[in-house]
Amino acid sequence: METESLSSKYGAGFKSMRGEAPVCIADVEKRDWLRIAQAVCADDGILISLWGTDRSASSEPYIVSVTYWVTEGLLWLRLPADAQAGYPDLSMIFPAAVRMQRALFDLLGIRAYGAEDTRFWINHGRWPRDYFPLRKQFSGLEEFDNQLEPYPFVSVEGDGVHEIGVGPIHAGTIEPGHFRFSIVGEKVLRLEELLGYKHKGIDKLFTRRELLNGHLLAGRISGDSTVAYSWAYCMAVEAATGCQIPERAQWLRALLLERERIAMHLGDLGALGNDAALTFGLSQFSLLREKWVRVNARLFIHRFMMDCIIPGGTIVDIDGDGIDLLLQQCQEIEKEVQTLQVIYAEHSGLQDRYFTLGRVPPKLAKELGLCGMAGRASDQARDARVDQLMPLSVYTQLKVRKVTKKAGDAAARVLVRFEEIFESIRLLREIVRKLPSGAINTPLTSDITDGFGVGCVEGWRGPVFVALEADKHGKIIRCHCHDPSWQNWPVLEHAIIGDIVPDFPLINKSFNLSYSGHDL
Repeated sequence: METESLSSKYGAGFKSMRGEAPVCIADVEKRDWLRIAQAVCADDGILISLWGTDRSASSEPYIVSVTYWVTEGLLWLRLPADAQAGYPDLSMIFPAAVRMQRALFDLLGIRAYGAEDTRFWINHGRWPRDYFPLRKQFSGLEEFDNQLEPYPFVSVEGDGVHEIGVGPIHAGTIEPGHFRFSIVGEKVLRLEELLGYKHKGIDKLFTRRELLNGHLLAGRISGDSTVAYSWAYCMAVEAATGCQIPERAQWLRALLLERERIAMHLGDLGALGNDAALTFGLSQFSLLREKWVRVNARLFIHRFMMDCIIPGGTIVDIDGDGIDLLLQQCQEIEKEVQTLQVIYAEHSGLQDRYFTLGRVPPKLAKELGLCGMAGRASDQARDARVDQLMPLSVYTQLKVRKVTKKAGDAAARVLVRFEEIFESIRLLREIVRKLPSGAINTPLTSDITDGFGVGCVEGWRGPVFVALEADKHGKIIRCHCHDPSWQNWPVLEHAIIGDIVPDFPLINKSFNLSYSGHDL
C-alpha cells in the first residue's frame, strides 16, 4: 500500500505492515478518531472491528483500536485512552460499532463517550461492575457467585402491542441467544437481541499462549469456521514474524477453505428447506454434506479440517489419489446440487416462503454494514478473496467470481449459497490443477520487531479478522478475533420488521449467524 497517499488522504502517519494482507497502521489522537471515520465512510469504506488493549506497562495504559476496510486495503488505527476520558463514539458513523463498544467496556472498562447505548453486552451481571477481565491486574480465573441482571430491553407501547420473549435456551440444539419481539397480532414491530451467553474468555486465554500454539485456540472459536479462523490467525503470526510460507501451502490453505465453504452451504440449504416444510431438502442436503465431510476426514485428518493449518503452512498434503477422489466427489456433488437447485426453484411452497421474506434492501445493507454472504445477497459486493485482502499469489490466479444479488431477501440468500457452491467447486478444480510442488510448511522466523500482525480471510459467512500483538519472545500480548456476525446480527433485527413471528426461524436461518464466534 502507498503509505504516503494514505497519510495525505486521511491525515495520519500510516506505515505499511508486513504480511500477505495489505494493511497500514497508524497511531492517532482523539481529534483524528472521528475525522478519519467520517472520511472512511465518505469513501464507502466499512468498519471491520473495534477492540481494546491493556498496555499498563507503557506510558498510555490503554489502547483502543479500530480497523477499516477501504479501497486500498485495511487501515488499523490505534488511539491511546484512559478509563476516565474514554474515546469518541463511532456508532453515529458506523452503526455496527454499538455492540463492539459495549463489549469493549464490559471487558476492559473503557467507555465510548457520547454513545447513547451504554447497556452491558457480555457481562450480564456474571461478574462485578468494577471487574474487567482484559485488564492485566486480573487473571481471568476469578470466580463470582453473582445473579444475572435483568436486561433493560426497549419497550414498544401502543394499543394491541404485546411482547414475546424467546430464549436464551431454545428447544433445538442451537446455541443460546435471547430474542424479544414486540408484535401486533403476529406482525413484528420490533426485534431486540441479547447475546453474550457463550462468552468463554478467549481473548484472555490467548495471553497465556505463544505464537506457535495460538492457532489451536483460534481454530476452536467457531467450529463451523475452523479453517477460516486458523488461516487468519496464522496469517497474522506470519506477518508479525516476517515468515514466508511455501507456495504449495498457500494453495492447500485455499483448498481447505473452499471445502469448508461448500460443507456449510450444503448444511444451510438443507436446513432452509426444512424450515419451509420441505423435509426432502433437509434429508438430501444432509446426505451430501455427510459425504463431503467424510472425504475431508479421509484426506485431511478431521471432518471439519481442524488444526490442518499451522503457523508456517499446513500439516496436510494431497497426493494423486487424493486429487482423483476430490475431483470425483466434486463432479458427483455438483450434479446433485444442480438437481436440487431446480427442485428448490420450482417448488411453489418454497418460493412462497422465500420471496420478499426478511428483506434487507441494498441501501439499508450499506448503512448497517451488512457483509459477507448475506451482504452479497443485498448487493454489497465485497469479498476478501477478490478485493486483495488474501494471498494474491493464489486468489489472483484463481479469478474468483463474486456472487451478488439485489433482492436482499431469503430467496436471494438461498441463491447466493447455491451459486457459491458451484463457484467453490470450480475453484477446487483449478486449485488441484495448478497446485505447485514443494514443501508444505516452513519454520517460523524469530524476527519479531514491532510484533504486530493482521490476518483477514473470507470465510463462508464473511470476513474473519485477526489482529495480533506479541512481544519479542513470541508471547501473545493481545490477540483479537472478529467474526462477521458482529456486523450482521443487528441487521437481522431490521430484516424481520413487517414479517410475522412464525417466519423468524426461516429468516434467522437464511443468515445463519454465529453465537460462539460472536461471544468470545
